[in-house]
Amino acid sequence: MRSDPAIGRKLGLRVRTFEASNAYVSAAHDLIPGGAHTYAKGDDQYPQDMAPVIQRGSGYRVWDIDGNEYVEFGSGLRSNILGHGPAPLINAIHNHLADGINFVRPHRLELKAAQTIVDLIPSAEMVKFGLNGSDVTTAAVRLARAYTGRDMVAVCKDQPFFSTDDWFITTTPMSAGIPRAVRSLTVQFPYNDVSSLAHLFEAYPGQIAAIVLEAETVEPPAPGYFEGLRRLCDKHGALFILDEIITGLRWHERGAQYVYDIEPDLCTFGKGIANGFPLSILTGRRDVMRLGGFVDDADRVFLLSQTAGAQPWALAAMLAVVDICHAEHISNRLHQIGTELRRGIEKVIADAGLSAFIELRGRNCNLVYVARDETGTPSQAFRTLVLRELIKRGILAPSFVVCSAHDSAAIERTVTAIAELMPIYQQALESGVEPLIGGRPVRPAIRKRG
Repeated sequence: MRSDPAIGRKLGLRVRTFEASNAYVSAAHDLIPGGAHTYAKGDDQYPQDMAPVIQRGSGYRVWDIDGNEYVEFGSGLRSNILGHGPAPLINAIHNHLADGINFVRPHRLELKAAQTIVDLIPSAEMVKFGLNGSDVTTAAVRLARAYTGRDMVAVCKDQPFFSTDDWFITTTPMSAGIPRAVRSLTVQFPYNDVSSLAHLFEAYPGQIAAIVLEAETVEPPAPGYFEGLRRLCDKHGALFILDEIITGLRWHERGAQYVYDIEPDLCTFGKGIANGFPLSILTGRRDVMRLGGFVDDADRVFLLSQTAGAQPWALAAMLAVVDICHAEHISNRLHQIGTELRRGIEKVIADAGLSAFIELRGRNCNLVYVARDETGTPSQAFRTLVLRELIKRGILAPSFVVCSAHDSAAIERTVTAIAELMPIYQQALESGVEPLIGGRPVRPAIRKRG
């Protein structure tokens, strides 16, 4: 079902059409499995016939191929902490593009970039650059297995994603194509529960090479949680791998490990570290990392070796991002923007008496929302309603994750859109949501079928 222009005019909204985006989506499914190269960007994540295809962006704003303009949240799946096209970053990249793209020997920036990370990240002693978060997190697991001589890995089951590789995807509903022999090598533990991880170590004595988790997603760490994990890893001879793909720079310029005084053996960074350019980082203890180099006293680990690894323009982007984050206190700004946004949204929801049905979760720099039905149960149909009504009002918000470019005008526009959504949400609670969502509901990105 297509958006009805008459309804839009009745509500006083500027009519948005999606003919070009819908034609693109239809054609894309013929050539691209799933219609997009990232599952979280799929049109199934958006209301039917209202999945904008992006043409360009500037700061916090984006324009689709139909000419519609939006305030964009989600920040490139949390990667664009500075927004789209910041001039200092673009200039830094351009200067290196003109000097060559790839070479048969390392570029001079590689040492400078590595030293920058060692100086920045508390646990960093050696550095290896990759292209995306999956690469470096899998490399960390491989190092841990080589260092400990063990095969198993324990991952936090309450956190959504660590890698596209078999050792993690085997834990998800999309585990088709992964050998059965691999599936028994990954076990899971809940967040903020030290005792559950202790039970895993007891159940698999001497078999777990490493634990893998993020510092925080939507729930903050309980007092003493990370100290307890550190003691368990030391006691049982396992490595502690901290995934900072999202939290790095967003939580603090020195990472969430600095905020929460976490002591990992290995940690990984990506996304915001180069403002969305393809760069990721594996760093950590020297005695572990050295196994990926030239060693005489142990078997060498094939760590990361990529034709496009450590590109000078990507490293230049990272160096510019780190400089900007320090000079402009970007992590503080992200928290301030998120605090203002949260305060405004939660007020209009509370004023409408709907706080039990729409909830903001997570740290203020990394806000997500939950939409609930009349029983208080999280609902994909009600999430579709929120997305649909916000898109109508020029707000593209799969989450409310901010970038440093968001300003008071963006926040005011977003809060106004949420306020206009409230009576529609109330109507859906009272009379049913299905007639208001224009077609099928959105679906989880990682699911078994369909």
